[in-house]
Amino acid sequence: MGMSLAEIAQQLQDVNKKVQLIYAFNGNGKTRLSRAFKQLIAPKGDSDDASSSDLVDKKMLYYSAFTEDLFYWDNDLGLDAEPKLKIQPNSFTKWVLEEQGQDQSIARTFQRYTSDKLTPQFSADFSSVSFSFERGNEQPEPHIKISKGEESNFIWSVFNALLEQVISELNIADAADRSTDVFNNLAYVFVDDPVSSLDENHLIELAVNLAGLIKSSQSDLRFIITTHSPLFYNVLFNEFSNKASYMLERFDDASFTLTEKHGDSNKSFSYHLHLLQTIEQAITHSKVERFHFTLLRNLYEKTASFLGYSRWSELLPDDKQLYYSRIINFTSHSTLSNEAVAEPTPQERATVQLLLDHLKNSHGFWQQQGA
Repeated sequence: MGMSLAEIAQQLQDVNKKVQLIYAFNGNGKTRLSRAFKQLIAPKGDSDDASSSDLVDKKMLYYSAFTEDLFYWDNDLGLDAEPKLKIQPNSFTKWVLEEQGQDQSIARTFQRYTSDKLTPQFSADFSSVSFSFERGNEQPEPHIKISKGEESNFIWSVFNALLEQVISELNIADAADRSTDVFNNLAYVFVDDPVSSLDENHLIELAVNLAGLIKSSQSDLRFIITTHSPLFYNVLFNEFSNKASYMLERFDDASFTLTEKHGDSNKSFSYHLHLLQTIEQAITHSKVERFHFTLLRNLYEKTASFLGYSRWSELLPDDKQLYYSRIINFTSHSTLSNEAVAEPTPQERATVQLLLDHLKNSHGFWQQQGA
């Protein structure tokens, strides 16, 4: 029988580990779990939301999609000249920017994950930030609107600056010797999927840097990290010793299970076989959604890598490689509401089954071969 997210949150609280690492597919409840855990630890509105109380009252900090909601674009629709990223008033950005002056540290971290030519400039009152880009020997291009991925990286950089300060202060064992008492009540940091738009090199770099920061923590602070990326999961799994690792799954009845795993994604839950099972179940129950194209592409990529093909598209049916490659690429990468809806067409559902059957029948390395 499955559990509710509140019950899983209680399970996480009961585990005496410095780090708890959770893998789950997108849509399986990672962000909702972070909210359920926050409600368990601090049910009276103690969060990093704009309406939160001072940091001194907090028992938990978390980074998630809700953190990103604190930042929004003013696109300067009247003049179309100076778009800027607005920052809603909230306790953690006020402390990091206004009280601690961490804007330069944030800029350096942001450039580490994007480009040293892309520079954020905060307004004098830290209510907004604009971006400029240097193009060779030409004059810098000011007031550009950065991509959604770069925006996520910037917001993570702000949170990273806060996390560095938290760990540094709490590492001072005697609270009377700390420069501030605002973190004294903190018990948990919940990091929900900070890698949605990073390439593999920067994803590994972020994982290693985050692990190093957490390992530098000498206090009783406990960390929960969720991710949909098997690479991010594997790097963190191998970086930590005092940890518990899990896979979060959602059932058809909207209940959940949190299963402990004792190896990285390749050893403990056979990631490619889990992808196969997930897609097959969706086909069987007529519940194919657009994200299954992403899983299908991931399965093709892993199979191509295993069999030594340079491109995953080489495994597609020979007569329609380009056609099916375009369908998978478009459907797995299309996220704009005017391009796609969550519910695929009957033809798209049929394509998922056709390409999965083709992969199993033509390149089924998991099947036992005859003599």
